[in-house]
Amino acid sequence: MKFVDSHCHLHLINYEALNSDMPSVVAVAKEKQVAHMLCVATDFSEHTQLCQIAEQFDNVSISVGLHPNESMTMSPNQEMLLALATHEKVVAIGETGLDYYREASQQYQSVQKEWFVAHIDVAKQLKKPLIIHTRMAKKDTIDLLKAQKVSDAGAVLHCFTEDWEMAKQALDLGLYISFSGIITFKNAEDLRTVVKKIPIDQLLIETDAPFLAPVPFRGKVNQPAYVYHVAETIASLKNLSLEFVAEQTTHNFEQLFRLQI
Repeated sequence: MKFVDSHCHLHLINYEALNSDMPSVVAVAKEKQVAHMLCVATDFSEHTQLCQIAEQFDNVSISVGLHPNESMTMSPNQEMLLALATHEKVVAIGETGLDYYREASQQYQSVQKEWFVAHIDVAKQLKKPLIIHTRMAKKDTIDLLKAQKVSDAGAVLHCFTEDWEMAKQALDLGLYISFSGIITFKNAEDLRTVVKKIPIDQLLIETDAPFLAPVPFRGKVNQPAYVYHVAETIASLKNLSLEFVAEQTTHNFEQLFRLQI
């Protein structure tokens, strides 16, 4: 049995709080049958560090992208995205998307949309899938994905917390949907209802470490080893064996990111 953490941020983990270091955290994940981790970018300034991490660990891949909350800092630049995405361990573009939670002004939304389109264009050019972050921007996210024909590149809505209506539209576009430790939280009953409806062949699991540690580690620093608890919850919700959930979500990851784990 093997799992994949389809979305984590190894470079953002507070290793001092864990009384550990990155090699040890990667080793613990491997001991817990996490065969692969995708370390996801949130800013271009992280790129050199992410490349070094990917070169250090053969079971870690990386992405390149600019989180929507960081997108106000510069104008869209496809050339930069293309250049950074050439590293052999870069398997995805993102995380990118739309996030209106902190700021919903027209200017803010416009810049995020421009950057989102730039990421989608690069993903289609390089035939690398998108990692999409969406928060309080359901309609605009789906409308852009349809208009830009994101299915040409492939994509995942990561750390999904929206409703079934949005999930269904994304599934109809051929997207994958990824769930984090949030589905283990007591107040996430509505989200667990969505999990039950998602076809297992379009579902991924993630930690989003160091954020959103699942029960029984809620409130602590998250790490890739804890993706087991996400898979376990999905297995329970969908009345499937843990072994099958591990096998299918790993296969889904391989299909989307064109990797052999």
